[in-house]
Amino acid sequence: MQNVTDTVRYIGIYDRDIRLFEGQYTVPDGMAYNSYVILDEKIAVMDSVEMRFGEKWLKNIKNVLGDKTPDYLIVQHMEPDHSANVDLFMKTYPEAKIVSSAKAFNMMKNFFGTDYPDRKITVGEGSSLSLGNRTLSFLAAPMVHWPEVILTYDNKDKILFSADAFGRFGSNEKYEDWKSEARRYYIGIVAKYGAQVQTVLKKAADLDIEKILPLHGEVLTDNLGYYIDLYDLWSKYMPETKGVAIIYTSVYGHTKKAIELL
Repeated sequence: MQNVTDTVRYIGIYDRDIRLFEGQYTVPDGMAYNSYVILDEKIAVMDSVEMRFGEKWLKNIKNVLGDKTPDYLIVQHMEPDHSANVDLFMKTYPEAKIVSSAKAFNMMKNFFGTDYPDRKITVGEGSSLSLGNRTLSFLAAPMVHWPEVILTYDNKDKILFSADAFGRFGSNEKYEDWKSEARRYYIGIVAKYGAQVQTVLKKAADLDIEKILPLHGEVLTDNLGYYIDLYDLWSKYMPETKGVAIIYTSVYGHTKKAIELL
């Protein structure tokens, strides 16, 4: 995947071998675990990747940074497909600090046996972090779709790092039909939290966003209104097109014939 901008680089992983995401969702095109590096006076890594790809992820970081070392690891979401290599990162870069929500640090203590007390920076709604030429602002996004989730806005490149929101099944390459796999992902992962998604959309409406960088799927850059409008519809439980669905079963085919006439 190409660089997002001159100062935001992609360091994620594309898992081509997985066939069932979370043990239940078929993913014939695999799954992307997205992670990013922000290069500034201070360097921030955005999220980790699935456990099996820890060493490859660290190699991706090294390929981008060379002899430099990251200053921060920002953890937006503690689900293991994004947080599994947090402890590996912290051991590899002992000078780095970790930035996350209070609930996420509670989870880290359970996951890794520590919440990195001497190295942690707790952020929440309205918090910010300067990297030098840009400021990262944080939005609380509880239950989109875990209680600890935060989103991150980069005011220089006008990027919203959206955690699992706006994600989809499949690779990190552009899809002609983004909607179908994004809808399937939304329904399976996020759908019951429509009210919480609505809250986050209202917060994001006040931001000048030119790119959306989710933790799964492709970077969204063109026609962002299209993606946001779909999320708005889905989270309001509104139909994309008006119509009537008729659901039936037919043991002998007679009910099927009646339904087809109807």
